[in-house]
Amino acid sequence: MSLPDYPPFILIRGAGDLATGVALELYESGLKHLLLLERPQPMAVRRLVAFSEAVYAGWIVVEGIMAVRIDSLEQAAAAWDKGEIPVLLDPCMTCLKEVQPQILVDALIAKRNTGVHRGLAHLVVGLGPGFVAGEDVHCVVETHRGHGLGEVRLAGSACPNTGIPGPVLGRTVERLLRAPSDGVFTARRAIGDIVRQGEVVGRVSANDDAPPVTALTSGVIRGLLRSGAVVRKGQKLGDIDPRNETWRCLCVSDKARAVGQGVVRAVRAHLHGLRSATVSGREPYISLSQPKSVPESATLPIHLGRTG
Repeated sequence: MSLPDYPPFILIRGAGDLATGVALELYESGLKHLLLLERPQPMAVRRLVAFSEAVYAGWIVVEGIMAVRIDSLEQAAAAWDKGEIPVLLDPCMTCLKEVQPQILVDALIAKRNTGVHRGLAHLVVGLGPGFVAGEDVHCVVETHRGHGLGEVRLAGSACPNTGIPGPVLGRTVERLLRAPSDGVFTARRAIGDIVRQGEVVGRVSANDDAPPVTALTSGVIRGLLRSGAVVRKGQKLGDIDPRNETWRCLCVSDKARAVGQGVVRAVRAHLHGLRSATVSGREPYISLSQPKSVPESATLPIHLGRTG
């Protein structure tokens, strides 16, 4: 199948909230020929601001931009003509047998490389830990909150995942809702609800005898898995924002936006190199002026008070 070379065809693995932030930044910068790949049962916690919800509902609008589920590559062009972002069920990237994207962004946030390599596109970008820039991908965008969030790295890896969310009003791990056991999650509350510390938010079991999922802090439920999701013990089920500002439930986080801006910088630098005839063939050209990374002696990045 032939897809247009310009504007560039950009393939994004994943359609969760972070991938959605990347897609929005690319779209709003004029790079609208996007195709997002998802699995049949997405597990996005912040699902009201994740294009992956199109898999269940057929479509979703996030911050004024519509994403639609498509069932074949032929439907992608029709979505682009309408100004929509297509989402295709293709977790294994089998579509690469038919198309060759100019740019590929791995936004699965799997903390490991699940099969991406530099030969898959002219420019291959990895988000977060699990990739080595200059080896399996052309560049890495930092996803860890702090000094280097959104930084484009042309060598080395991103900061390792800590599992600790950014602080909001002094709360970090207390903001998270996690599964107390393996099982099927059933929500008792909804995204946007205000809850108090100790209140039951849901259960992981087929009956009410299982330990409940309770809020560890008071606030608004900003993200929550769909009822019926099969989960593992310790898996993230949702998160609570102690600021009680319900409008944040419908806004992409500043973190996702910052990561998206990093991807846009990498893509634009590469395209500028191509248009200036500074590169040939499949080798990317990226020359960026950016802040220095966290010093190697630092064990953790410095948090700057970003929230969301």
